Amino acid sequence: MRNSKKILVLFTIMVMIINLLLNSNKVVANTKLTATEGRPVRASVLLRTLEDPYTALLKQSFEEIQKNNQGNIEFTFYDCKNDQSLQNRNVNSILNAENADIILLNLVDPTGVRTIVDRVKEKNIPLGLFNIEPLNMEPVKSYGKAYFVGTNPAEAGILQGELLTNLWNKDKSIIDKNGDNIMQYVMLMGPRNNLEAIGRTKYSVLSINDAGIKTEEIALRVCNWEENLAKDAMDALFLSNANKIEVIISNNDAMAIGAIEALQKYGYNSGDKNRTIPIVGVDGIPKAIQLINQGIMTGSVPQDAASMAEATYLIGMNLVNGRPPLDGTSYKFDDTGVAVRIPYKGYISNDNI
Repeated sequence: MRNSKKILVLFTIMVMIINLLLNSNKVVANTKLTATEGRPVRASVLLRTLEDPYTALLKQSFEEIQKNNQGNIEFTFYDCKNDQSLQNRNVNSILNAENADIILLNLVDPTGVRTIVDRVKEKNIPLGLFNIEPLNMEPVKSYGKAYFVGTNPAEAGILQGELLTNLWNKDKSIIDKNGDNIMQYVMLMGPRNNLEAIGRTKYSVLSINDAGIKTEEIALRVCNWEENLAKDAMDALFLSNANKIEVIISNNDAMAIGAIEALQKYGYNSGDKNRTIPIVGVDGIPKAIQLINQGIMTGSVPQDAASMAEATYLIGMNLVNGRPPLDGTSYKFDDTGVAVRIPYKGYISNDNI
């Protein structure tokens, strides 16, 4: 009888141990499952404004990612219409509804990131910023699930400078119409508080100067990335500086196109090489490439929208699924520890398109 009781106790203990082991294995297995097992990751993408051609390219790139990853990701897009208060309201609505696994943010105002980071942090979901760099990266660094994907602000400017330097060295008469050995230029700038605009403005001219070419700024106009503002600015400038302007350097293609539209009103940049003012931009949007191909625009520095969207997506998916942000990728964070920089791949011009 005693032996039977001992056997029963031992059997009971063995069953308990087996159950504990099985349950332990279940816990381990569950940690390997994705955070949204059985449904796509829901990503809310808040875009600065869809009136901006490059932002529209980013949206198309995200849509292509969803198309190629059916069942893994589902993007919902919000057009913030260049209004930071609207963007803030959209973020609050998304967080209150609790229907997003991650927020991907194309900032309207580079100074407005802290409020958004703090709100997202409360919900403990990842926050991926892209394209428009926060003026202060500290709020992003303060949240372990936040990151930024963009470019090096100086790089596009340097490439614009190289493009104009090569044009000058190839045939200086194309630019130096008055023969004074000085490149007289108009600068069309994005927002003054935007790091990309600051970097492109500074380093485009510095690159030309470093090549031994003297420059003179005829005018600088802040046009906030917008084609219509650049058109109006160039229209007014041309009336008083028509014979002085030798080059137009634009922080993006949209403003360059606006300047072209203004010049065409006065019979310039319509295909006649003798009545063409060299104009360079950044982004490589389709309309700019077409104008370059036609000899109406001089060149552009393409910004790779597809690569930017892909990096934003891959890092975000890692964070949603509890993995290290750069796991399984070739990306590296810069010295901020939270920013990935997508390199430019050179420039396109009338000579190499």
